[in-house]
Amino acid sequence: MPRPTVWQDDRVTGSDGTGENPPFRFRDIAVVAYVPSVVSSIGHGAVLPILAIHANDLGATTAVAAFVVALMGIGQLLNSLPSGALVARLGERRTLMIAGLVDAVAMVAAYLVSSVWLLCVCVVVSGMSWTAFLLARQGFLIDAVPVSHRARGMALLGGSMRVGILVGPLLGALLIHFFGVRSVFLLAACASLASALIVTRMPDFGRVARDVVPRPVHAVLWEHRRTLLTLGVAVVIIGASRSVRTGLLPLWADHVHIGAAVVSLLFAVAATIDILLTLPGGWLLDTRGRRVVAVPVVLAVGVGCLLLPLTDSALEVGAVMALIALGNGLGSGIVMTLGADAAPREGRAQFLGGWRLCGDIGNTGGPLVVSAVAAVAPLAAAPVVIGVLALAGTVWVGYWTGRADRTRRQGSG
Repeated sequence: MPRPTVWQDDRVTGSDGTGENPPFRFRDIAVVAYVPSVVSSIGHGAVLPILAIHANDLGATTAVAAFVVALMGIGQLLNSLPSGALVARLGERRTLMIAGLVDAVAMVAAYLVSSVWLLCVCVVVSGMSWTAFLLARQGFLIDAVPVSHRARGMALLGGSMRVGILVGPLLGALLIHFFGVRSVFLLAACASLASALIVTRMPDFGRVARDVVPRPVHAVLWEHRRTLLTLGVAVVIIGASRSVRTGLLPLWADHVHIGAAVVSLLFAVAATIDILLTLPGGWLLDTRGRRVVAVPVVLAVGVGCLLLPLTDSALEVGAVMALIALGNGLGSGIVMTLGADAAPREGRAQFLGGWRLCGDIGNTGGPLVVSAVAAVAPLAAAPVVIGVLALAGTVWVGYWTGRADRTRRQGSG
């Protein structure tokens, strides 16, 4: 890892205070920037599929088991703003180390507990640590990558997490075969601990480049309320669109009698498409602007959901999943990139906490909309309602990301 340098726009300020521009190479930051994300995501990817199963093993009803799974997202939502304050006070490196250690403890506790409600506590804590981890990684990349490569840097971060979430269930399945369901929590604990150890090697740019006296979170968010109520709402829409597929598509697949093994295979294919489009999406973001990628994320969900009621076979459902994956894959890193563009230098971590809250509201709200519609209408109505909402959301996303592109070009010009 080269000596610590902080990129400001497309200039680098080194420890010697010079303004020279050395060539930027992703491989110089690969270990400290992306390996911790892959490793930590492996643990989360392994745990998520078995949370409901483990809760049932502890005596939970189906409804309670579903609630246990939802608690991961609730934990993320609860800690969005506190994580921003924590990063502002401690810096990215220390926050990453704390998040990894806390998550490791939570996963070991989840392995040991014999009560569903204690498992709930562990899941909430894990979700909270995950939010702090993601927020600190985003802050590090804003400093470590020049603006000309920012979107590719964020796309690679999103792609690295996708790789971990794809590999995690495979390793988890192997462990379950030999040691049982609980062993997956030990895998997650080891992954979190390993990520905490890796980040000890990274420079803490935040402590070098910014004022160490943090501003109150509410003051920063109020100052930038217009951005959060416009472009931030676009992020809510993007988050909700992305989260819909994990709640809606398995329900529809079960509705048309597609087996669980086939559904898992379809999701693996979709995840592969996501990963393959990471770099092309990042290149488009850097060279063609944010709107050209943000719009397809939401539009693909809208069109896919409207087509879903017309499907009744694995091939047709798989085609819809592939369409949604195309949009989602191109948009790898879009939320983090938009946040990095909009974040102020003073109070950046606090602002990013509010930005993360917008994304978490979308991630949590999408499945809730699916559940609400399915509770009062036939299941076929859910994709139609979601599709119409997504198409309407596409207009909002296109308008505000287009304005953000124009503002960014004027600023760089």
